[in-house]
Amino acid sequence: MATYPYACCLERTFHEGTPKGQHKEIGGLKTYEIGAEHGNDRIIVIATDIYGNEFKNLLLVADELAKQGKYRVLIPDILKGDPVKTSVSPEWISKHGPEVTKPIVDGFLKYVTTELKPKALFGIGYCFGAKYVVPHLFEDGLLTAGAIAHPSFVGLDDIKAITKPMLLSCPEHDVMFPEDQRVAAEKIMAENKIKYEVALFSGVSHGYAIKGDPSIPDVKYAMTKTINDQLFWFGRF
Repeated sequence: MATYPYACCLERTFHEGTPKGQHKEIGGLKTYEIGAEHGNDRIIVIATDIYGNEFKNLLLVADELAKQGKYRVLIPDILKGDPVKTSVSPEWISKHGPEVTKPIVDGFLKYVTTELKPKALFGIGYCFGAKYVVPHLFEDGLLTAGAIAHPSFVGLDDIKAITKPMLLSCPEHDVMFPEDQRVAAEKIMAENKIKYEVALFSGVSHGYAIKGDPSIPDVKYAMTKTINDQLFWFGRF
């Protein structure tokens, strides 16, 4: 498992469009919300990458999920107003390690579960955020099903503990979740007989789902297909 963010985590292309949701306080965190008109029956919570919950590309993805799937989508500020700007320093890593970030995500999901009372609660984790979605796919987790894309810092021991449905979306090139780890993860999920799906996209790299360049046909296809996969996946449950 990769233990330090590589340059691939920082690469990004800014996408065109204007987010239609709004930021408001939910569960004690500044949260991007879209799709409130769809009610609380089916809610998606997104755990962000290192660029946080004001990164426009991610907000546009949330808008699409809400629009197409009729979900209420929430993106809490799990970085507490401290997204990466241009580089990832050791100081930033120390301020946003698991001992800090996991309780933030856990607390938000608990709030959504107890206060909003969804009939189905789904989680999506991109890159940095994937690590904090996966534990809620364990036996005692709060999610109905989850999806992670180009995960960082997710180990095989984490995969072994998953009992709930998970969609894993992977690029062909990913130093943070390389081929041997992906293959091993798929084998583990098959042996454990959980509901799972693995999507592998050729010609794209780590971060493609929210930071890729849509002017490149392979990237645009992978980005669009990942959103559609997430919608179809959650639609099963």
